[in-house]
Amino acid sequence: MLLVLDVGNTNTVLGLFEDDQLIHKWRIQTDREKTEDEYAMLIRSLFKYQGVKLNDVNDIIISSVVPPIMYALENMARRYFHVEPIIVGQYPIEKYLKMTYPNPKELGADRIVNAVGAIKEYGTPLIIIDFGTATTFCYIDETASYVGGAIVPGIKISVDALYDRAAKLPRVEIEQTEKVIGTSTIEAIQSGVYYGYVGQVDSVIRKIKAECKQNPKVIATGGLAELIGQQSNEIDVIDMSLTLKGLAEIYKIVK
Repeated sequence: MLLVLDVGNTNTVLGLFEDDQLIHKWRIQTDREKTEDEYAMLIRSLFKYQGVKLNDVNDIIISSVVPPIMYALENMARRYFHVEPIIVGQYPIEKYLKMTYPNPKELGADRIVNAVGAIKEYGTPLIIIDFGTATTFCYIDETASYVGGAIVPGIKISVDALYDRAAKLPRVEIEQTEKVIGTSTIEAIQSGVYYGYVGQVDSVIRKIKAECKQNPKVIATGGLAELIGQQSNEIDVIDMSLTLKGLAEIYKIVK
């Protein structure tokens, strides 16, 4: 089995592949303070619930946008799984993704992995949106080359900033409201944040389409993709496992 890990600023998503099929998936909080032993015990408990053992894993591939966590994860792979993990970024990007982006080293591992997975799954051209701590938009042209994109603050960052900067406004859960016109402060914040963010996402997509003069398929992934995608007029596909599938594809390319 292949264990894939996508380490984000807020959450880490793990997937277990057997014969190219994603058979299990977990989401845990990213904790920069955890040791390799703590991560190993946490993963072992997740495995145990599904009847999987640590020694069922033959290989590990990791993508991360949190460099401080890598020491613990790499040591965990060696000590508990007895494998040398593949790290996205240890090979030249062009080995698995064509690039017209001027400085590929600027790109986060998650954006690269999403691009590889989406090209394999959906063809080209593409716009890929990842709703993480930040929301990223990536454009892949008809030649399957990574061109560039846009980055905006994630919706949770926006809500936290509103709470921190406006003394009388409460912190609210991010959810879709039935009406845009809220009849309480909480409803008004929820409505404004939700529909405002959906409008922002659709506007950025339309501008990318106009600029590239193409009609790319729009793929959404990440923690809030389903919530935002259900009201978006521009998102075509919601794929909550896109990053994991991209990691599995990179593994096949580099192994």
